[in-house]
Amino acid sequence: MSDEVENDELARLRKENEALKKRGPAVRMKVSEKGAVSVYGMGRFPVTLYKEQWLRLLDMSSEIRDFIAANESQLKAKE
Repeated sequence: MSDEVENDELARLRKENEALKKRGPAVRMKVSEKGAVSVYGMGRFPVTLYKEQWLRLLDMSSEIRDFIAANESQLKAKE
């Protein structure tokens, strides 16, 4: 391979690597040993709730969004 081709390939791989880093860790789900839904990748520890709890939370999604909007000045964002 010529040096120019190698340099182009190296630049492409570096750009791809940076894009993957910016995306952050993937969020994934799994069923816990006790039969709950655990969501990994949101923070240091998984968020684990039982099916009924997830459904109640999902039903409240518009209220949660409204609450966040109303309290935007007090809330911090993790970057």
